[in-house]
Amino acid sequence: MTVSTDVPAWSIEDFAVEPADDKTRFHDLDLPKALMHAIADLGFRYTSPIQAESLPIALDGEDIVAKAQTGTGKTAAFLVTLIDTFLREPIEGKRRTGTPRALVLAPTRELVVQIAKDAEALVKYTDLKVQTIVGGMDYQRQRDSLRASPCDIMVATPGRLIDFLGQNEINLRKIEILVLDEADRMLDMGFMPDVRRIVRACPRKESRQTLLFSATFTPQILEISERWTFEPTRIEIEPDHVTTDSVEQIVYITTAETKYQLLKNLIATRELHKVMVFANRRDLCRELVERLERDGVDAALLSGEVPQRKRTQTLDRFKEGKIRILVATDVAGRGIHIDGVGHVINYTLPEDAEDYVHRIGRTGRAGAVGTSISFACEDDSFLLPEIEAFIGRKLPCEQAPESLIVDVTDSSAPTV
Repeated sequence: MTVSTDVPAWSIEDFAVEPADDKTRFHDLDLPKALMHAIADLGFRYTSPIQAESLPIALDGEDIVAKAQTGTGKTAAFLVTLIDTFLREPIEGKRRTGTPRALVLAPTRELVVQIAKDAEALVKYTDLKVQTIVGGMDYQRQRDSLRASPCDIMVATPGRLIDFLGQNEINLRKIEILVLDEADRMLDMGFMPDVRRIVRACPRKESRQTLLFSATFTPQILEISERWTFEPTRIEIEPDHVTTDSVEQIVYITTAETKYQLLKNLIATRELHKVMVFANRRDLCRELVERLERDGVDAALLSGEVPQRKRTQTLDRFKEGKIRILVATDVAGRGIHIDGVGHVINYTLPEDAEDYVHRIGRTGRAGAVGTSISFACEDDSFLLPEIEAFIGRKLPCEQAPESLIVDVTDSSAPTV
């Protein structure tokens, strides 16, 4: 039994979405009622480009290799596929614990937690179980959870999953669908040896469905996709689908010496709250938090050097509005979904153009309007052309206003 018996009375007619010539409705995909009920609760009406292209193929059980960035809706694309498959093909009888039907691999704990949260929302009216396996969290507690009941969808980071495989706590021989999310980032972070071991522990590619998502199609990613997928359909979603119109983007031309003053004055004079500030290096992020705190601004650090438990606590406090400014590196900030982030500030421009898209995608979510402000000095302004080429548009650049680069604590300075 995979459909919950306590589903409230609900009909697909309760979720009316008008057909549109240039859009695909979730209604058009012939999804099970329990899944459509959850989709209705989430307010999903029309599919995004990646969903419109991938779902008809994936729902037929075919492999996919997709080029798509964070913010395109790819998570829902593969989760809807898993849930539809398992509702249509339930397993009867007793099942062993630690033997999932689907495995979703992702590079960071934050992304795993977000994917699992999205999965829980989509299986809301079913009996399908979701299990997270991540490093930096209590090992015994995760093992107890694994042993407590069988799971259908396992979402994991490679390192901790390898640990559990080595202890024979997890058996991947029954995997029906394997999802590799942000494959390029797993490659960049050095996880590929672990990922190879994990893939070898799954059924052969001809005997499973594989969905691979990557922000880029490098030669290495294409080689991996050829090795791990079976007769896949290749899908590419262009970047212009990613940088949303709901995010106002501006670049302030400034100097390295005045960047911090510009940041502090922006926060103070515009009374910014729930702001994410990105910088390229851990030491710079740490220095920014220390300087902001000395200046009386409530700020916290999110980087790889912060212990996992503290990172989780910091994220929770930021989501609750108890932290005003979150300063993050790209790796730590990737995949974080937080409603209500009004501003993203790029203290330094990212060296990889795709990271610009990931950064600004932290704001302007769920139909809200957001603002991205980038600081460009002589040291990093040369990165702008690559970013503009990647997103397919020119960024408005202007000199930082004089009023925002003076020291407002200086009594001789003009008031702002």
